Amino acid sequence: MHPYRTHNCGQLRAADVGSTVRLSGWIHRKRDHGGVLFIDLRDHYGLTQIVGVAGSDAMKLLDSLKLESVVTVTGDVVARGAEVTNAKLATGEIEVVAREVTVQSYATELPMPVAGEAEYPEEIRLRYRYLDLRREQVHANIMLRAAVIASIRRRMIDQGFTEFQTPILTASSPEGARDYLVPSRVHPGKFYALPQAPQMFKQLIMVAGFDRYFQIAPCFRDEDARADRSPGEFYQLDFEMSYVTQDDVFNAIEPVLAGLFEEFANGKTVTPAGSFPRIPYREAMLKYGSDKPDLRNPILISDVGEHFRGSGFGLFAGLVEKGNVVRAIPAPGTAEKSRKFFDDMNEWARGEGYAGLGYATRKSGEWGGPIAKNHGTEGMDKLANELGLGPDDGIFFAAGNEEQAAKLAGLARTRVGEDLGLIDQNRFDFCWIVDFPMFEYNDEQKKIDFSHNPFSMPQGELEALETKDPLDILAWQYDIVCNGVELSSGAIRNHRPDIMYKAFEIAGYTKEEVDTNFAGMINAFKFGAPPHGGSAPGVDRIVMLLADEPNIREVILFPMNQKAEDLMMNAPAVVDPKQLRELNIKVTGEGAELYS
Repeated sequence: MHPYRTHNCGQLRAADVGSTVRLSGWIHRKRDHGGVLFIDLRDHYGLTQIVGVAGSDAMKLLDSLKLESVVTVTGDVVARGAEVTNAKLATGEIEVVAREVTVQSYATELPMPVAGEAEYPEEIRLRYRYLDLRREQVHANIMLRAAVIASIRRRMIDQGFTEFQTPILTASSPEGARDYLVPSRVHPGKFYALPQAPQMFKQLIMVAGFDRYFQIAPCFRDEDARADRSPGEFYQLDFEMSYVTQDDVFNAIEPVLAGLFEEFANGKTVTPAGSFPRIPYREAMLKYGSDKPDLRNPILISDVGEHFRGSGFGLFAGLVEKGNVVRAIPAPGTAEKSRKFFDDMNEWARGEGYAGLGYATRKSGEWGGPIAKNHGTEGMDKLANELGLGPDDGIFFAAGNEEQAAKLAGLARTRVGEDLGLIDQNRFDFCWIVDFPMFEYNDEQKKIDFSHNPFSMPQGELEALETKDPLDILAWQYDIVCNGVELSSGAIRNHRPDIMYKAFEIAGYTKEEVDTNFAGMINAFKFGAPPHGGSAPGVDRIVMLLADEPNIREVILFPMNQKAEDLMMNAPAVVDPKQLRELNIKVTGEGAELYS
């Protein structure tokens, strides 16, 4: 018999009754029933109930052990009585009567229990992450992640993609987020950077003559944590294709994403491949107040500024005359809501840093509230008819400059949809956001700047750059969005040096700066580059959606905390001064006292 196990803890069934078996695992739970001890033995695969018979050496030893001790149990498989069968457990028809027990490892008092799903502070969970990972839900999330990545690989290969690995030690880029820098010992004063993404390398793979590349790529960015963004590092499905249009990219990746979500959707509906809606950026900002719209929310935002031009509601009339906008957010079926519902929304908007959120109530066609009173019944009816509102639908209003009003309207749309229960939780709704502006005006620096990805091909190519107002130029850039979560950005790339020089010139870069900062790419393009494009959906965010988790750390094996600290491994940490001397580094300013 094997020294540790003949079966795993999720394997035994009624057909095994009468067998002598050996199992190994952790003591998950203990229950003393008047001289008979029941143990739930757990391993990676599941649970098996172990029975310690009164007076036996096996029972005495098991009874003395703390939870999470690791044991090997040899015993006999017996059938449970019909009245104590556990239908929720795969092994629930049987139990194992222990004859011999060997302790493989003793556990001390636990800082947090493993059994049960009670919430514990983040600091404890991350400091003892190896215990947290033993808990059923977290363990299941990590197994889901592994299955998702395996499925992605199969699907990409089936689509004709080949997996390559790009460097981890590379050069720092002046674009994007802050780099993680790695000092060079053999080149004093010089630094590598960990890649924020394999962007340049994957484009160079296309220049090198390969055609369809992908990898599950680790990426590193020194940026703050959010619920959908892990600090420090993350993984993405990075892919690139040669000789493709935007349509070709969409047609290649939609079957991968739709098929992946259908595989793990647990009965939720998924937008079919080939029918992901394509929403221009400006339309998304108008109708949804966001370039990451949740299409499960049926509420659509409308621009209603012209309704208030010269109207009796002076505040909105004055704003419109000054070139500002008024956006309307329907609140369907709110006739029975109290005034408090609307006032609470107004207070919420103020809490978000806005002046407020106007509103008009409506019940059986009768309008209420200051805006309706001043604008008049006729004006409100006309506005409501244009929006397609019913007699019991209220309206919220966001007013101000276009950017502020759009953002507030988008936040209000989400909150109203959630508060009114309008968002269908049983769907995964995908869409593409397309036609992003190539440039934007940087108010802080008082200059034209890239608005998205500087390496994207402008629509209209060189002619557009030379003849159009930069703020009117659109790019072949696109985002994949699912249920209000941006999974990735992507683009058809700018593969021509003349177009790249001109695009960077508009953003204030000289030819010499482009040659210096992007030498590898611009030089490669001078030797013949195919048209190419791609994207990089975030693996962590995909798994977060499929696991229905609100925070991305729940689907990462060993996440950092909000301050980008690894509490388990005590990183970042002070290093040996000898290491700093080898790297020709001297710590000054804040943190210098750690080395004094």
